[in-house]
Amino acid sequence: MRKFFGLCMMVAVALLGFSQGAREELLARGDALYDRWQGAFEFSAYEEKLREAIRLWEEALSRLGDGEKKREVLVKLSRAYFELAEGYLSEKAEKESAYEKGKEYALSALRLDPEFLEAEKREGFRAALRKGKDVEALFWYGNNLGRWLSYHWWEALAGGTRDVLAAFERCVELDEKYWAAGPHRALANFLAQTPGFLGGDFGRAKEEFARAVELAPEFLQNYVDYAEHWAKRAGEEELFCELLGKALERAQDPAVLSAWPFYNHLALERAKTLARGCP
Repeated sequence: MRKFFGLCMMVAVALLGFSQGAREELLARGDALYDRWQGAFEFSAYEEKLREAIRLWEEALSRLGDGEKKREVLVKLSRAYFELAEGYLSEKAEKESAYEKGKEYALSALRLDPEFLEAEKREGFRAALRKGKDVEALFWYGNNLGRWLSYHWWEALAGGTRDVLAAFERCVELDEKYWAAGPHRALANFLAQTPGFLGGDFGRAKEEFARAVELAPEFLQNYVDYAEHWAKRAGEEELFCELLGKALERAQDPAVLSAWPFYNHLALERAKTLARGCP
């Protein structure tokens, strides 16, 4: 009996090791496919890599217990679905679905934190967002939720936009430099494009855009968003063209483009289109 029990234990340990090894291999393969910084980046060819990275991460996720590794994978999936929608999807239903998956993955990451769950239980969801500690999960939750709400106006009117605002403001407090000044950029876009009664503040948006440009001049989207969503709407044509000119000028430097290959590609294409009317 003891020999049989010992044999069973050996088999169980071997299977556990095999499972862990397979999981780590899935994660490593997904990370390698997602990586945009090793070698030349081709935007059109990257879609297939991004989709496969998502598939591998989702397969690995089903084998993970709660913990830091699971949080990391949830955040990666939230970010990847947002990027898939932003860069490659055109059909409304596909984009909506991607943003929904992105927000749900980020929310799952947030709820791995017992303190977040306790705050949500005692004070409500928005209060928990304002006290959240995971800048990555908060940032991608806010981005995906904000996009998803554009397809769900009732949820936006019912308080969804206030949740987006809470998430971005908390991100600024936690790490204003995350993702190339992403918290300031995201907050600025929200404030500039959202009606005041839903939390927008067009005047304040300018300060946030300027801070994003100051902190991360290598991230071309900071200039382009500032130009399109603030300067253009404010009727400041000189500032509009100046910002686009800076983006186009910086794009001449290969080091700038390679710093953020995916995002700078998208921003450069927008800048070229928007700048057609500039002298």
